[in-house]
Amino acid sequence: MKIIFNLQSCGLGNNGGSSTIVKSANALVDLGHQVTILDSGKNQHSWTPLKADHIRGDPPDADAVIATGYKTVGRTLKLPDRCGVKYHWIRGWETWQMRESEIHEKILKTPTIKLVNSICLQKKLNSFGVESTIIRPGHDFNQLFPTHQGHNRDCVVLGGLYNTRHNSKRTNWIFDAVRLFKFRYRVKLWMFGASSLQTNSDIVDEYVKNPAPGIKNEIYNGCDIWLAPTTNEGLHICPAEAMLTECPVVGTDAEMSGMQDYLFDGVTGLVSSNDLNQFCKRIEYLIRFPDKRIKYGQAARNQILSMGDRQSNMKKLVQLISGSLYENI
Repeated sequence: MKIIFNLQSCGLGNNGGSSTIVKSANALVDLGHQVTILDSGKNQHSWTPLKADHIRGDPPDADAVIATGYKTVGRTLKLPDRCGVKYHWIRGWETWQMRESEIHEKILKTPTIKLVNSICLQKKLNSFGVESTIIRPGHDFNQLFPTHQGHNRDCVVLGGLYNTRHNSKRTNWIFDAVRLFKFRYRVKLWMFGASSLQTNSDIVDEYVKNPAPGIKNEIYNGCDIWLAPTTNEGLHICPAEAMLTECPVVGTDAEMSGMQDYLFDGVTGLVSSNDLNQFCKRIEYLIRFPDKRIKYGQAARNQILSMGDRQSNMKKLVQLISGSLYENI
């Protein structure tokens, strides 16, 4: 099958969204499909080598073309019919690009087949009367796994994503919680992110910028609890990665937390109400009860494994496209 991922007016950079596209394209190539990344600039993504073709200019013939970021939708609609059936893989509610009213008019009402990567995005589209199919990207099971090392300590290591570019990540909640617990318990804070550590460096005990996969696995394995207070995700990547190492997660019930697919309260971790005080109480519970951390952590890994790796999820994408091709004959 020939598939185009359209990145025109959006581009590939060092971020989670680009990483998903690159790894999805690579998985499809490994499955024997011909994949093209259509772009308007150079490939700026350096985290993972790209196996698919990366081109600018005239697109090739294909069976399907998939819009990615919201800015790519208009360009996708203008592509010729020879580029295939037009899809949009919605992987975030991009209110940083446009208002909800504009998303409804410019994105949801367009004649593309809507794919989403999570339950919360599917519910969001449903609220506008728009149907969608969930296609998750899957995870790297060979890179993220428990090592069962480093937890026999006299302190509890809390982990979290450092991102001060987007307020919706609520990194400040992590800082507020850890600052509180450092007065009550022996805790440390380990973080990683895409940028250099600039704020609250006094409270962060270990920080790694853009960790390689092996280092990231060590970080997750070194954490006893992963903190995820974010409020605007599609399918939140980092907590799921932490769970693959049997690290339990504390999140919130925010509408767009991006964790409804895998974080179940009292089963794979803890879910608080969308309130900082309640979030802190849930963290404190896991600090005090290490047996719960072990129980939730084991269930957490099993849940992520049940959602499939990258290749199994891309097979679902191919099956969906194959069905659409049949319907259009």
